[in-house]
Parts: sequence; C-alpha cells; structure tokens
Amino acid sequence: MQSESAGGIVLAAAALLALVVSNSPLAPWYDAFVHLPGEVRIGKDWLVLSKPLVIWVNDLWMAVFFFLVGLEIKRELVDGELASFRLAILPAGAALGGMLVPALIYVLINYGDAVALRGWAIPAATDIAFALAVLMLLGSRVPASLKLFLTAVAIIDDLGAIVVIALFYTVDLSVLMLVSAGIGCAALVLLNRARVMSVSPYLLIGVLIWLCVLKSGVHATLAGVITALAIPVSRPDGSSPLQEAEHVLQPWVAFAVLPMFAFVNAGVSLQSLSPATLLEPVSLGIALGLTAGKSIGVFGSAWLLVRAGVASFPADASRRQFFAVCVLCGIGFTMSLFIGSLAFEDMGPDYETRLKIGVLAGSMLSTLLATILLLKRA
Repeated sequence: MQSESAGGIVLAAAALLALVVSNSPLAPWYDAFVHLPGEVRIGKDWLVLSKPLVIWVNDLWMAVFFFLVGLEIKRELVDGELASFRLAILPAGAALGGMLVPALIYVLINYGDAVALRGWAIPAATDIAFALAVLMLLGSRVPASLKLFLTAVAIIDDLGAIVVIALFYTVDLSVLMLVSAGIGCAALVLLNRARVMSVSPYLLIGVLIWLCVLKSGVHATLAGVITALAIPVSRPDGSSPLQEAEHVLQPWVAFAVLPMFAFVNAGVSLQSLSPATLLEPVSLGIALGLTAGKSIGVFGSAWLLVRAGVASFPADASRRQFFAVCVLCGIGFTMSLFIGSLAFEDMGPDYETRLKIGVLAGSMLSTLLATILLLKRA
C-alpha cells in the first residue's frame, strides 16, 4: 500500500476489470451500476442534486483528485521542481510541447467534423499515476532524475488541463453562482492571510465553492484546485498543513477515487471492435496524438531547450532513456477520459466508444513502447 507504484497498478486493474465485466454476461449489471441514481436534497426545492453514479464520480470524486493535484502544484512551485526558472523551464517547455503537438495531430485528422473537433484536448493529457507506476515497476533501470522530470511534466500538464477545462468546456454560465464562488475564493484568501493553519475551514469553504461552481456552468472539479492553492505551506514550528493534507489524501485518491473513476469510465463493449473502429478519425486522432504526438512534442521541446542552453539535460540519463520517458507521457488514461467525457457529453454512445477505444489504444501502445525502450540494454 505504501509503494509508489501501487496506485497505478490498482488503477490499471480497475480499468481492466471494467473492460472484462462490460464484455461479459455481467454487462447489464455493470451498466446499471454505472447509472445508479443518487440524490442530495435539502428542503423541498431549495437544493436538489440528482445524478447517476458516473456523474457523481466525475463531478465530486474527481474534485478530490484535483484538490490533491492542486496541493502538489503548490508544493512544487514553493519548494520543489518548479521553484525556480532553471528547474522549471525544461519540464514546463516539454509539457507545453506535449500538449500542443497531440492537439494539432488530432485536429488535422478530424478537420471538418465540428463535433469531433470538440475533443481536440483529449490526447493532450498525461496520467501521472499510470506513468509513474510504470517507472517505479522498472526500478533502477530508470534514473531518479527522469522520475522527477516525468513528475514535473505531468503536474504542469495537469495544470494545463485545468486551464483548458475552465476555458473550453464550460457552458451556460450563471453570473450569480460565479460571484458566489468568487466570494468563497476571497474567504479562502482571508483565511490564508490570517494564518489559519487548520485545514478544516478551508475544506468547508471549498465544499461551498464546489457547489457554486457546479451550479455556475464551470466544471466543478476546478473548486478542488482553488481550495488546495489556499492551504498554507508551513506553520511557525516548521510543520506543513499542505503536506499533512497531501499525506492523508494520497491513499484515498490512489486506492479509491482514481480506481472508481477508471471502473465507471473504462467499460466499453469490444464485441463490434474491428480495424475500421481503430481507424475511425476520433479514435485514430486520440491514439496517434497520445503515442506519436506526446513523444514528439515532449522530446522535441526539451531537446530544443537543451540545445538553446536555457535548460540542462537530466543527470545520469541516456538519450534513449529520456526519449522512453517522453513516450511514457502518452499514457493519458485518467485525464484523457475525463476531458473526453466533457467534450462529448450528450453526444451519444458512438462518440463515447470512440473516445474509450482511442484512449485505451494510445495509452497501452505508449506503455508498451516505453517499456521496451527502457528494458533494452544500452
């Protein structure tokens, strides 16, 4: 349970279980479970939240995941791999290239289809849990500098995904709810300025912000990031509320939130799967974006920065190992499925199937290629 790779292994197992169950006689039970209705009601009509399980997981459970991501981003910015320009420039440039090139590949393949183009950001994401699990399982074959590089790239990638979700996947904005969320954010700032070191008040206000953001039309998971960025980094005695929250939350996210997300989102029927399905523009755009786009974008951007002399190549790493880690950034599983669920919301089962096939194919191929490269002796 304490192994850094354990979370990624459980995540992969949950996704595999969803695939097996959704292609077995238990498929109707799986579908019923995923769409199990759940409702929160306060008063008769004052507050009613009625959603199927998959939406509760995507809107509420994933807000907890993004809260943890926000804690990691703040820690790295204050005292970590992103704390200085020299440290941050290589993973930041690599992450930017790793978002732009996959998106461009997807757009080129799906050009002319307005609905399909809504998914341009799907292959731009990296799944940090999955990718780090692969590296940890390979142990000493991967230098520590590359593990730090991949972690920093994935964190910046998550930050980019947050910005993309906020700017491109919000509809029907409610000014009243946005203003209410803004008041909540101001309250978080006041708590931070007042040096309130208990995490509980931040979480209470964070829940209220989540509710306002949910009702505003902006995706509710952003409330998790906003709340996390307000948590104080250190107390006068040297202890850290931020790291304590991160330590408590990590196992819950690794062994409950992300596996549940994988289980309710990865189930797809493979009965009608054919080469034509994999070559369908949406599936192909996602798969090629993750495999070719990520490796080219991350490696190419990093190589240019090193050649320009503004960044340093990771210590004790060969070019083959470095390229393999860049290929590993093509594991987009959690974030790609999440962005895809927003992009193709209410677009019907056909787009949902294409999304899942593309993400699974691209993530699996990236894992296989990167593992072969890292296992190959120099």
